[in-house]
Amino acid sequence: MLNLSVILDSNVKRYPNRTAFVFGDTDFSFAQINAAACQVANGLKNLGIEKGDKVALSCFNLPYFPMIYFGILKVGATVVPLSVLLKKDEITYHLDDSDAKAYFCFAGTEELPIGQMGKAGFDEAPNCENFILIMPKAEMASPIADAKTFAEFAAGQSPKFETAPTSAEDTAVIIYTSGTTGKPKGAELTHSNLLQNAILCADFMELTKTDTLLIVLPLFHIFAMTVLMNAGVYRTAKSVLLPKFEAESVFGLMQKHKVSVFAGVPTMYWGLNSYFDPKFDYDSIAEHLRLCVSGGASLPLQVLQEFEARFNVPILEGYGMSEGSPVVTFNQDKANRKAGSVGTTVWGVEVKLVDENGDEVPVGEKGELIYRGHNIMKGYYKKPEATAETLKNGWLHSGDIAVKDEDGFYFIVDRTKDLIIRGGFNVYPREVEELIIKHEAVSLVAVIGVPCNQMGEEIKACVVLKDEITITENELIAWTKERIAAYKYPRIVEFLDALPMSATGKILKKELRKQ
Repeated sequence: MLNLSVILDSNVKRYPNRTAFVFGDTDFSFAQINAAACQVANGLKNLGIEKGDKVALSCFNLPYFPMIYFGILKVGATVVPLSVLLKKDEITYHLDDSDAKAYFCFAGTEELPIGQMGKAGFDEAPNCENFILIMPKAEMASPIADAKTFAEFAAGQSPKFETAPTSAEDTAVIIYTSGTTGKPKGAELTHSNLLQNAILCADFMELTKTDTLLIVLPLFHIFAMTVLMNAGVYRTAKSVLLPKFEAESVFGLMQKHKVSVFAGVPTMYWGLNSYFDPKFDYDSIAEHLRLCVSGGASLPLQVLQEFEARFNVPILEGYGMSEGSPVVTFNQDKANRKAGSVGTTVWGVEVKLVDENGDEVPVGEKGELIYRGHNIMKGYYKKPEATAETLKNGWLHSGDIAVKDEDGFYFIVDRTKDLIIRGGFNVYPREVEELIIKHEAVSLVAVIGVPCNQMGEEIKACVVLKDEITITENELIAWTKERIAAYKYPRIVEFLDALPMSATGKILKKELRKQ
């Protein structure tokens, strides 16, 4: 038997009163988080949820997230974390594709009405039977007709629960990741995948119970979930939750809570470098900050050097994928690291760089990064063909191009050909293209990434309009924004008379990138 919730269960017995999470002015002990998770498990059991069932969760970085996450695991079910930025049709797709039987959804805000969007998506997913609305405060009534609140769901449930026996290879979490073609795919990660990755992260970050982590990376993303939340719970560290990145808020919490570990994507470090307000004691912040971690995209060397010089703290870069639970390589030794590198392989993971024939390339030459080990997913949920394309003879083919130096450090030199990484989020052009082509004015469209100092890459749509139908760039951007997650819509639109094509009719995106 192995259930990922053991990292919470074991620490409740040893350190029940130690602070696990902090949100606002409230501390939540391991005992409180566990009691709430047990209430969730009991509530789900009463709904008929059992081992192997799928339960979806859309939630900001709030204490509700770990409470519900571990509650789902305790009952033996599979957690399906969803981005809070998804729109109605996207939510319906994820609920249907994952076979979710229940859906916990945070109410959101006026600017981001997650609850209304979630309920609308839920209503179109006939096989998802239970919708639970998470309100900002327990005493608040549901603003959505026939939507039960989390407080109503948990009321009267016992704060004790005997964790369901699951095996190491049972699916604990399904993380959705877009592919270069088609709809998003759900990577099945096992209890073993996630536990071992959390342990090795805790090891190379040298986490201890005296550490205070700041979690502003979204918990629905595998980076924050494993590297911060699960690793922190495993080592009984304190985690401060922040739902939205703003440099002022980050520095405020760093100063208030004497944060020792921070993890972010490159755009966050860019934002912190660009911010200064004399009301903060940056010397004090630097004194307590012992380690920073970066992932999601390559961190520009200038950004890294400016941040490290300002705070006298190392930023350790790494490489990972949702399919890898996520960590594959990392700069694991503060004294022996290479700026611009994603480090060396982590414990228990093998990496090779291969050519198009699958043969390993020499040191210093480019090759596709493939890996195997305890971290690779079981496969894509209900997608055997996509799984077979990615997992070959036990090796996971990343589609990313890298170089290895003579010391065993890896450098990512190119991403999957069409992948756009905007602010740490993966955006695959085809999904955006398939939406834009539905507009009555659009004849043809190609979506590419263009360099952007702030976001790393920005999304650009190259559009050929139909004859006699006109639309402005801003109108098309606004139309797209209403129908797709906020990080996916193009900020730049260029109208062209034609798109460059090969002899076989394939759009030559490399030519568009040159323009």
